[in-house]
Order: sequence, then structure tokens, then C-alpha cells
Amino acid sequence: MNELMMTLGWLGIYAAMAFGAIGSIYGCALAGQAAIGAMLETDGGHGRYIGISVMPSSQVIYGIVVMLTLQREVTPENAAPLFSIGILCGLTLFYSALLQGRTCASAITAIKAKPEIFGLTLAPATIVEGFAVFAFVFALVLAGSIPQSPLLN
Repeated sequence: MNELMMTLGWLGIYAAMAFGAIGSIYGCALAGQAAIGAMLETDGGHGRYIGISVMPSSQVIYGIVVMLTLQREVTPENAAPLFSIGILCGLTLFYSALLQGRTCASAITAIKAKPEIFGLTLAPATIVEGFAVFAFVFALVLAGSIPQSPLLN
């Protein structure tokens, strides 16, 4: 049982980064595909399309910071909190990046047809980003309450 708990604790440390990266990959790919399509159909504004398509990449950065914050010796006492925080934050980052990618793809499609609404189309994508920021901040706050190994103090 202890070995399983220790494994889950280590999994939790790296889960936020891994799920954040996977979500960022999917989100950027979705938005990037929309950007490529828009560039084929328009003569200008290509930088805007590319700029919007990279918005979901921030979730992997949040995941890396959470991973580094959670990194410590895994013990039976801290394995469950490490696992819980890492997995739940990681899943939130994953879904946020994925849905932000879809939102950015929609924004690119709208801008292609009506370039003057560029700024307005960023609002929904930043709202989705806000939920990733909430999960990131909560993970950092909760990580501070996880006990360190006595050897590291």
C-alpha cells in the first residue's frame, strides 16, 4: 500500500505539467489549424491569427510552475495531497487549454470575416484563461500546506 501511495505522490508532482502540456498542444493545434485556414483566405492580418493561436500555450507554463512548487521528497504523509493537487490542477489546465484553443479558433474565424472585431474576440479566450489562473493560484496556495520531509528542513 505504501508503494502505491508513493507512486501516486510522484505522479501528482508531474501531472500538472504533463496535463498542461497535453492541453496546450491540443489547444494550439486547434487554433493553429484555424489560423492556417484564415491565412489562405485573407491577404493580411496573419500576425493576429498566429498571435491568437498561441494563447493556449500558457497552461503548460502554469503546469511547470506547479510541478516545481510540488517537488519534494514523497512520503506516505504527503503522497495523497501531492497526487490530489497535481492531478486536479493538471486536469483543469488540460481542459482550459483545450477549450481556449476552440475559443481561439472561433475568434480567428470571426476575425477573418470581420477584422474590426479583433479585440472583442479576445475576451472569451481570456475568460477561459482565467479559470486556468484560478487553478494555478489555488494549487500554489495549497502546495504551501503540504508537509516537507524532515530531512529537507
